[in-house]
Amino acid sequence: MNGEDKCPVDHASRQAWLDQAKAAGSAANAKLNLTTHDNPGSDTKTEAVCPVDHSARNALLNASKISSTSVSSKTPDACSSDRLDSYSETAATTNGGLSQDREVSSIPRAGTGKNWVYPSQQQFFNAMKRKNFDPNAKDMETIIPIHNAVNERAWMEILKWEEGQGSEACGGPQLVRFEGDASKLTPTARWNMMFGIAKPFDRHDWMIDRCGTKVEYVIDFYTGKPNPLIPEMPSFYLDVRPKLNSVEGVRMRIAKFFGF
Repeated sequence: MNGEDKCPVDHASRQAWLDQAKAAGSAANAKLNLTTHDNPGSDTKTEAVCPVDHSARNALLNASKISSTSVSSKTPDACSSDRLDSYSETAATTNGGLSQDREVSSIPRAGTGKNWVYPSQQQFFNAMKRKNFDPNAKDMETIIPIHNAVNERAWMEILKWEEGQGSEACGGPQLVRFEGDASKLTPTARWNMMFGIAKPFDRHDWMIDRCGTKVEYVIDFYTGKPNPLIPEMPSFYLDVRPKLNSVEGVRMRIAKFFGF
């Protein structure tokens, strides 16, 4: 892997992101309702140039109310941090009208002193073409800022979990690796579906480094309920939580349950 590794998003779920993004109309007008709720049924190259200006990105993040919830998903050729080198800027399909600029995320990449870098419009378009989707190049202007804003929010939710856990001593948690797998449902998602809650459209598994301690998180991405005042606004909510595959993950979940 190199310093230009892309952020997590698996190829099959790109179409789900795109379907949501189309409702926004254009990157300039794209607004998100990113909410964090207790459950899905609640209302409510390192120096890369950013593909959207920073004020627009901040508007996306600030105008959004994101949601923490559950998700699961994967494809035979899912995106993971171990496969990123195979996705080149000019691979598969080229489109002269798409930007190749990439935005540097706020997510520290463990062991590098750098941050993870989001895919460009061209890379996102190429990835969808390789998976036999039929993307419209113009849609990339909308989907990229939405995709980036949602991943930024996912990291913010992880930082909330990590607050007071000791990573302050080494500069904060860092993302070690990730994997998107839209075909695997988490137990939480299956449980929610038994009670009529919609299936999450994507799932990510992220591993962070907390001063030498590895902690795994699972993130479920759901399509949110539309805002009745702005029904065309894309709506997402996330369920971000430590995985129960380690003593530390269990400890953190129990502590939160009891309000510690």
